[in-house]
Amino acid sequence: MRSLLYIIAIILIIGWAIGTFAYAAGGLIHILLVIAIISLVLGFLRRDTVV
Repeated sequence: MRSLLYIIAIILIIGWAIGTFAYAAGGLIHILLVIAIISLVLGFLRRDTVV
């Protein structure tokens, strides 16, 4: 599950970066960034702490 969140976050960050340079999507770009950050935070919170 953790790797899936990272993949989604990376895809969303790439989409945000492309959209930022293209100026095509407007407010959608910031929504993608927020979703990507939330995915990363959830990934850090849910990671296994097995030593």
